[in-house]
Amino acid sequence: MAATATLAAAEISKEHAPISATVVVDAPDDAREHLEGFPSPLVFFSSGEGESASDRGPGLSDGNARTLLEAMAHGSDVVTPLSFTAALVRKARSDRMRIVLPESDDDRILRAAAECLQRGVADIVLLGEADAVEARAAELGLDVSGASIVSVNDPERLDAYAEEFARLRAKKGVTYEQALETVRDISYFGTMMVHMGDADGMVSGAAHTTAHTIVPSFQIIKTKPGTSIVSSVFLLLMADRVFAYGDCAVNTNPSPDELASIAVSSAETAAGFGVEPRVAMLSYSTGDSGKGPDVDAVAEATRLARQKRPDLLIEGPIQYDAAVDAAVAAKKLPGSPVAGRATVFVFPDLNAGNIGYKAVQRSSGAVAVGPVLQGLNKPVNDLSRGALVEDIVNTIVITAIQAQQK
Repeated sequence: MAATATLAAAEISKEHAPISATVVVDAPDDAREHLEGFPSPLVFFSSGEGESASDRGPGLSDGNARTLLEAMAHGSDVVTPLSFTAALVRKARSDRMRIVLPESDDDRILRAAAECLQRGVADIVLLGEADAVEARAAELGLDVSGASIVSVNDPERLDAYAEEFARLRAKKGVTYEQALETVRDISYFGTMMVHMGDADGMVSGAAHTTAHTIVPSFQIIKTKPGTSIVSSVFLLLMADRVFAYGDCAVNTNPSPDELASIAVSSAETAAGFGVEPRVAMLSYSTGDSGKGPDVDAVAEATRLARQKRPDLLIEGPIQYDAAVDAAVAAKKLPGSPVAGRATVFVFPDLNAGNIGYKAVQRSSGAVAVGPVLQGLNKPVNDLSRGALVEDIVNTIVITAIQAQQK
């Protein structure tokens, strides 16, 4: 019995499932002796059959009943990719946002739009000519009848968007005529929809560069109050938990002040998606073990981030192993509330960040969701040009949740 229970527990633990209790039914009288030291609480249950069982009486004793109730109330901090994405879908459905997809001439966008409509995660706005969009959707066997299809040649919208864009860029000398030409571009048109409240967020980039997608948002939507820089995070869905990695897509060599802003934004993004933020400011040094200008920059960024948000748990400089491994943390930075338990990882520059997230993604089999842009007044998110339909759907869901938080 002890051997069977031990083997079963090992298999369950290997799948990252917590064991709250082990129930032993009609155990021999000496079972407790053999199961002594078992890693989970033991509950002995009698069915009322058999000699040893009848000696104890049927059912649970008061002590065993309490143990079982406590085990049933025990929560789990295990988050699998499937449970995380399911939770995101539920959250997106709870308050549906309007997400504009400018690239309706891309089949992946149409497939993602159809899936989002079918699952009810967002109200979809497709930019394009209705006849062409509907015809291509029909050819693909997709139902996008629930989407709004908006033409970038709509004169009423063009006039309103051009007037507003000219106003926003007046100090740059932009005239109404120049603005009118600019907002005919799908990225500018979609961004103006978000700015003017005709959509709650935008997802683009499947067929365009990152700059084409996000530069209009810098000019139109701009950064939210208290944020000095637009940055990004990737959500890394590990086998049993979720990490946030920033900035791995936007800022090349952030200054200490910019790095502090990235740390705060990354923590806020993580919290918005249900990840308790414990921020590790990454370096090749932990604490004061190393010296040099790069370490000094991370130390200063850590000081500034704590100053900006004294309520956040922020540690740095810290090496990656000390940030994630409790045993290493106990040796290198004992007593830290972040070391060994970090959930948000802030890389010192884009080179390290991009290499780092891809190394973890490819070597561990983690699912990388993003980049998720942060720091804007309203959400705009960029897609990889190699994005799969699943990636696009995930980004739409994330953008919808960001829109709920505005």
